[in-house]
Amino acid sequence: MTQHANTHEPSTSTAEFRIQLSSTRRGARLARTLAVQQLTEWWGVPYDSESVRTVALVTAELASNAITHGHLPGRDFRLTLHLLRGAVRIEVTDTRPDHLPPQSPPGPVSADADSGRGLLLVGACASRWGFTVRDGLTKTVWAEVALPER
Repeated sequence: MTQHANTHEPSTSTAEFRIQLSSTRRGARLARTLAVQQLTEWWGVPYDSESVRTVALVTAELASNAITHGHLPGRDFRLTLHLLRGAVRIEVTDTRPDHLPPQSPPGPVSADADSGRGLLLVGACASRWGFTVRDGLTKTVWAEVALPER
């Protein structure tokens, strides 16, 4: 069950990965690739495991939202991953604190709609997700994906 929370602080992180990427489709694809690579390195799970596929999907959706709704010309977005006990936290920070995700999960989307399903997917895949605005220049949207015990 997904809990939407407006808090930003991860539980105790055992490892962190952070990178600045261009606010382009290429940057979003790179975010997904790097998240998969980092998780497999940290957790030692195969690339085709369910956990890795889930992290790839959530990262792709958050990065896509950042370049679509959180982009200002000339400004990048940041991908941060935290390895937690039993989960990985994916954070995407963009430059549009005035464009916030909805407070509650979005409602049903028309079958022929071209967009509008991203946060539904994030909500379905993540154990928790939310966002925070720490200053007038950025916002961070985050999601935590549970990892199986090793």
